[in-house]
Order: sequence, then structure tokens, then C-alpha cells
Amino acid sequence: MVEEGDVRRASGPKKSILREYGESLIIAIILALVIRAFLVQAFSIPSGSMEPTLLIGDYLLVNKFAYGIRNPLTNKVLISLSEPQRGDVVVFIFPRDPSKDYIKRVVAVPGDRVEIRDKQLYINGELTQTPQAVHKDPAIIPRAVRSTDPPRDNFGPVVVPPKSYFVLGDNRDYSFDSRFWGYVTLDALRGKALLIYFSWAGERGGTFSQALWEGLKGLVTNFSWDTEKFRIRWERLGRLIH
Repeated sequence: MVEEGDVRRASGPKKSILREYGESLIIAIILALVIRAFLVQAFSIPSGSMEPTLLIGDYLLVNKFAYGIRNPLTNKVLISLSEPQRGDVVVFIFPRDPSKDYIKRVVAVPGDRVEIRDKQLYINGELTQTPQAVHKDPAIIPRAVRSTDPPRDNFGPVVVPPKSYFVLGDNRDYSFDSRFWGYVTLDALRGKALLIYFSWAGERGGTFSQALWEGLKGLVTNFSWDTEKFRIRWERLGRLIH
């Protein structure tokens, strides 16, 4: 008789501890790969093109399920669930170098007419203000005359093609985006940025491991952590990305 709280054990030879750990590890790896391929993936921010929304040293989770189920090998949409909207912060495969992933904000969707006049963004002829966008350079670059002239502050008008999106960085004067290299296609999207799960600050240009080591050296030599070299931005942890 089995009393309440007991568990019946399946008959058969008892598994070795090594085999049990091995099977558990394999299952965990498979689950992690499935989650990364279809649901959520982690990314880090190496540049300031999305400041102040995203800072160098931010680590974020991206919802890969937001716009549909994709082929994990080709990234093409298998089952569409929704489409990117104006204002979405998205991670995508950089059109000029598929080995790199970029993150920008969608400002125009298929069929939209995009124009930038003296830094001001116009969508379908109407002035469009993005609350998160900033302009740190007061200078205005005139409309391009030659193909080599930068289109930063005066651009278009252009009409966004089907299944394509026009994206800009929130740090408008220091972002390499659709003004310079064109559109992001639907099949190039990785997903929608969800939240910041970790963030650190240190000397500009340094890696995480270098900054952490420098901070630790201050603790060893001066009995005080060097926050100029490395600190955790606790206030950013768990922040949703809008």
C-alpha cells in the first residue's frame, strides 16, 4: 500500500548518477537552444547609437516570438503572428554584414513616405516627434548634392517598400541607420527588444572583463571598489524597453 506523499518507482535497473546528470544536462541544453531559437535571446549594447534609451553596457532580452515563428537557420518567417509597429525597438541582421546584429527604432512601416528636413522627421507629410530621440549636435548638414554627401539631417522623401522598415537610432546625430544603408526587411528581424536584465558602466571602450578586473584591483590595493572603472547600474535592471 502506498501512503499519501509516497512515489512509486518504475521497475528496471537503477541509473548511475553519471548517466542521470548526463541526461539532465542534455535536456537542459536542448531546452536552452529551443528558447534561444524561438522565444528569447540575450544581446548586449556596444555603441551609443540608441542613447538615452539604451546605454553602452546594457544587456537586454529580445522577444523572438513577437513577429512570428522563424526558421532558426534562415531566420525567415514560418508563421506570422504580428508586424512591427512605429516605435518598436527591434534587433535585426545588419543588411551590409549578416554576421552583425543591430538595434534601432522603427519609425516607418511599408507604404509610409519618409522625409527628414533639418533634423525633423516627417511621415506621410506630417511632423513626427519621437519622445526618446535626441539631437546632440546643433549643426545641421545641408541636403545632399552629391552621392558622397551625408544624408543625416536632410533625407528623402522615399516610400518604404513592402515587407520593409525604416529604422533610426534614438541618438539621431550619431547613429548609422536607414538614412545611410537603406531598409530592414521582415526576414532580417531578430525580434523586439523586451527589457534590460543587466547593465554596467566603466571606462569607454573597455570590455566587461577588463572593467571588472580594474574595479577588483582597486578593492585589493586600496580596499575600495573603483566605481570609475566598474559599477553596476542597479536602477536600469528590469527596465522595460519603449
